[in-house]
Amino acid sequence: MEHLRIIRDIDQKNFKPVYFLMGEEPYFIDQVTDYMEEHILDEASKAFCMTIAYGRDVSLEQVVSLAKGFPMMGEKQLIIVKEAQDMKEWKSRKSDDKEDEDEGDVMKPLTHYLSQPTPSTILVFTYKNKTLDKRKKVYKQLDKIGVVFDSEKIKDFKLPDWIEKYTNARGYKINHGASQLLAEYLGTDLSKVVNAINKLAIILPEKSEITPAIIEENIGISKDYNVWELQKALGQKDVLKANRIIQYFEANPKANPIQMVLPSLYLHYSKLSMFLSVKDKQNAAKELGLNPYALNDLKDAASKYNAQKVERIIGYLREADRRVKGVEYLSIDNGDLMKELVFKILH
Repeated sequence: MEHLRIIRDIDQKNFKPVYFLMGEEPYFIDQVTDYMEEHILDEASKAFCMTIAYGRDVSLEQVVSLAKGFPMMGEKQLIIVKEAQDMKEWKSRKSDDKEDEDEGDVMKPLTHYLSQPTPSTILVFTYKNKTLDKRKKVYKQLDKIGVVFDSEKIKDFKLPDWIEKYTNARGYKINHGASQLLAEYLGTDLSKVVNAINKLAIILPEKSEITPAIIEENIGISKDYNVWELQKALGQKDVLKANRIIQYFEANPKANPIQMVLPSLYLHYSKLSMFLSVKDKQNAAKELGLNPYALNDLKDAASKYNAQKVERIIGYLREADRRVKGVEYLSIDNGDLMKELVFKILH
């Protein structure tokens, strides 16, 4: 992982004059930023040589002015601009101009600084949920003299594997059923996933194996009544199990909100639709970017549903989503809506 490479370089005191941490996944950006705050300066220097600002409160000109200064003590000063995407200069249309056009005045303070950065300054920008255009002059300058880190979202089909690697790195084991359960329930919000694993690490002895039963007992996610099990029950057309699960959802709406269930089902049936359209089913996992466990579930469902039925199901899910949001139809209890939806899917 590139964020770990940045952390290793910091450990080795291999600093760059500027870091631009951007992208759709805030977790990795926060990991790098937090590590910088803790480890670049010693405790005595932090009070005098570390400045943390927020994009909504500062201008590029102010940031550059700070960067041109010198540390009051020690060899380095650290300046971190968090939420840099909120800076008025980054929001400006002129900052979107390409290299072969006039970028206007908005980026000039930074581009001028980057041409000759202060050796004793480490300047860090966190630019969350967005990325810079690589054709920008400022991007090319940042990439040439510093580090530009693009923090990409973990794809949903890769999340169980990521959970297993992270858990192993913490000194624990986790079986695939448990990693799949966490992935399905918590989604790709890595902060929530990591918090759940860290909570278990506090409770369990080192080198323990995390199982669905342990997750159910300590995290509050049922190993038998969750979105993943609902998908499997629907895929196998197990009417009794599917209805038991949605009854459990109705009784525990805070743990299983319909706003979380519908997107998961929509993603599942979208994958099923793609799977049904693939001619080479043997290599479908590679072509669709699926892990073998997810592929087995799709194979089961593909034996029960044809392409036309799946397209109708996707339509039912879109309709249910609109009804939950109150876009159309009279209001309906979420429990009744789930029962109606499951009936349509199964029949």
